[in-house]
Amino acid sequence: MDEALLADLFARQDDVISRAQVLACGGQPHDIKRRVRRREWAMVLPGVYVAHTGPPTWEQRAVAGVLYAGSLDHQLRPVAAALAGHAALRAAVGASWRHHRDRAPIWVCIDHRRTVATRRGYRFVRTAGLEQRVDWLRTPPRLRPAEAALDLALGAPDQLAAVGLLADACQSRCVAASEILAAQAARPRVTGRAMLDGALTDIADGTCSALEHLFLTRVVRPHQLPLPTRQLVRKVVRDRSAGQEYRDAVWDEWRLVVELDGRLFHDHATQRDLDLDRDLDEVTEGRTAVRLGWGQVTRRACRTATRLAILLSRGGWDGAPALCPECPDA
Repeated sequence: MDEALLADLFARQDDVISRAQVLACGGQPHDIKRRVRRREWAMVLPGVYVAHTGPPTWEQRAVAGVLYAGSLDHQLRPVAAALAGHAALRAAVGASWRHHRDRAPIWVCIDHRRTVATRRGYRFVRTAGLEQRVDWLRTPPRLRPAEAALDLALGAPDQLAAVGLLADACQSRCVAASEILAAQAARPRVTGRAMLDGALTDIADGTCSALEHLFLTRVVRPHQLPLPTRQLVRKVVRDRSAGQEYRDAVWDEWRLVVELDGRLFHDHATQRDLDLDRDLDEVTEGRTAVRLGWGQVTRRACRTATRLAILLSRGGWDGAPALCPECPDA
C-alpha cells in the first residue's frame, strides 16, 4: 500500500478517507479491517473512516458525507457530490455562520442521476447542473457561496427571512451581492426575482440586514425622504484606542443619524452599552441620533417617516414627506 499517498489524502481531507481511496492506494479490505480492529480508524459512514476513535468534528462529518455520496476522479478527489445549503456556507464562513447548528443534518447535493441511501445526520439532495455550480477545488467540494445563498433564499419561509439570509451571507464576506445577482441571472426560473433583485441591489449599496432593507422600502422610499448614506464609517477614539465604527443610516447634511436595532447582537448587554456610547458620541458632535426597532419600521412605518421628516427639517432639509398608499390620510 502506498503509505505516502494515503497520508496525503488524510492531510487533505481532515483525517478522513474512503474505502475506494484506500483500495486505489494499493490497500486491501483486510488492511481496513485491521486498522479498525486496532482502533487506528473508526467508521463514520459505511465505507468512510476517520483516523481516530473520538467523536468526529463537523468538518470531518462534512468530508465523510461527500465521500460517501460521491465518486472519485483520476486524482482520487471526490466528484458527483458536494456540500449544499447551510453546510456549504458553514464550510465557507466557518463556525461563525450563525444560521447553522453543527448538530443539524449536513446537506449534500448529488448529481440528479444518482441515488444515495439515506443516513442519519445527512440530507442528500438531487441537483441538476452540479458541475457548473460547485467549487470542486475545495475540500470538501461545496456549492459556490452565491449558489448556496440563493438556494436558501428561494427556500426561505417568507421574503423577510430571504432578505435577512442574503444580507448575512454578504456581511460574512464569503460572497458579494453582485455574485448572487449573477447566479440568479443564470437561472431561467426564479420565484420572486424582482424582489430579490431589489434586495440584492440594496445590499450591494450597503444594506447589512433585513431591517435595513425594510427601513428603505417601507419608511424612506415610499415617503420620498432623502436617501441616507448607509454603513458610513466613523473614526472614533475611545478608551485611549482609535478604531472605526459603522453607522446604519446617516444624513450628514442635515445632522441626523439612524441606528437600526434588529440584529441578535444588539440584545447583549455589552453591545447595548456600546450602542448607547455611539449615540452619545453623535449627540456630542452635534448630530441627532435616533435608534429604531422592528415596530417603528414595520408596524408604524408611516408615523416613523413623519417623525424623521421633522428631524430632517430641524437640520435644514426643505422638503416634505410624501403620502404612501398606507398613510392614514392617503
